[in-house]
Amino acid sequence: MGMFLPPLLCLVLTAVALTLLLRSKLAAHIAIDLPNERSLHAAPIPRIGGIVLVAIALTVSAYVAPSLRPLLSVAAAVGVVSAWDDRCSLPVLVRLTVHLAAAAGTLVVLQMHAPPWIMVVSVLLLTWAMNLYNFMDGADGMAGGMAVVGFGALGIAAVSPAPEIAIACLCIAAAAGGFLWHNFHPARVFLGDAGSISLGFLAGGLGLSGWAQGAWPPWFPVLVFSPFIVDASLTLAVRLLRGNKPWQAHREHLYQRMVRSGLGHRRTAMLWYAVMIAAGVTAIAALSWPIGAQFGLLTAWTAVYATVFASTWRLGIEPDR
Repeated sequence: MGMFLPPLLCLVLTAVALTLLLRSKLAAHIAIDLPNERSLHAAPIPRIGGIVLVAIALTVSAYVAPSLRPLLSVAAAVGVVSAWDDRCSLPVLVRLTVHLAAAAGTLVVLQMHAPPWIMVVSVLLLTWAMNLYNFMDGADGMAGGMAVVGFGALGIAAVSPAPEIAIACLCIAAAAGGFLWHNFHPARVFLGDAGSISLGFLAGGLGLSGWAQGAWPPWFPVLVFSPFIVDASLTLAVRLLRGNKPWQAHREHLYQRMVRSGLGHRRTAMLWYAVMIAAGVTAIAALSWPIGAQFGLLTAWTAVYATVFASTWRLGIEPDR
């Protein structure tokens, strides 16, 4: 029971804090999301959900998982800079520099020792994790739901081999649940960069930490968060091949195309939740399988995503220019 009290506290505190903020006039003065060419919403929405979610999850996690405090401190720094970006729209180069520094700092606090090329690749992958989570935060309930399922799966898998990672992940998942209460369609609050960038960092950082502690193989967090990873990565690749600027706002991610095709926010979110849960459940189950069976599972998921991507890309929606 003791392991579940901190997550329950995170769930309640996040839900209540957001309720109080949204009832006040303060929310709109902190940060507001104005519709643009990437948006799927038509009215201004406060983007304070991430500030509350991350602040509560990191505070509780730092108390109950002291060994993770260095990593959580880096996450807090990322959250502060991203919250400032929500208010002032920092230049792309400044944001990227902060993300690279945070990724490099993560390898330091985790005391990772590997060949230089692996360290460089790890920094780039962590930086991509932060940004892809941000890219996927564009429809009601998407990023919040992925946080609930994704961090929940990491927490379940780490209960025995790495209990502090487990409780931190469960705290993040529970805080995301409190946020999702206000973010499911029709959303009353958004994550903002303070939430999406921080959650992407935590997914990558805790994924690396669990691997370093032997809680799971490197493919495990990748499969758990694969719905986001596949959509963001393949969409970026297609746009680059077309000559689009990678930082240019658009609405061509698979989930955005599904919403625009007529499925709407609710049905799109529910379909993605089903994929997310399936990825998490099969990833946890495969931890006890032999290597050959694990490879077979990854191959099967690759085929699933290739089929979904190809079929969704042919929805007949004109691409953004």
